[in-house]
Amino acid sequence: MKLPVVVREVNLFIAVGLAATACNYVAALAAQRFGHIGPMAAQMAGYLASVSISYFGNSLLTFRRPPLHGPQIVRFMTISLFGLVVGLGAVFVGSHLMGLPFWQAEIPVVVLVPAATFVMSKFWAFREPAPAQAL
Repeated sequence: MKLPVVVREVNLFIAVGLAATACNYVAALAAQRFGHIGPMAAQMAGYLASVSISYFGNSLLTFRRPPLHGPQIVRFMTISLFGLVVGLGAVFVGSHLMGLPFWQAEIPVVVLVPAATFVMSKFWAFREPAPAQAL
């Protein structure tokens, strides 16, 4: 693992993550306000609006991997669904149990999920392919 590569990946992951997170946040708030739906459904709408930005941005830009690679997509979706569950959990705890406004319940989602997903993406979903074994 070379430091300049990791620094580039972290910076691009942040840029892609900011785009995906902004999309998620705006879509979730819009879904709640204009769709008149509850916080959990709004968070789901935000996730659905942003997941393709995250996948294609990280595949093509951050980790420089072919985007239509079956095992990679499955690993990414596993990580993404983990992030969704954490996000829904945070929104549930914040909005339902703590009584926070929806926009405040979303704050842990935009802080905790990206950090965890970078590590899992780097070392699992978009990892370097193993070199082919010579016979």
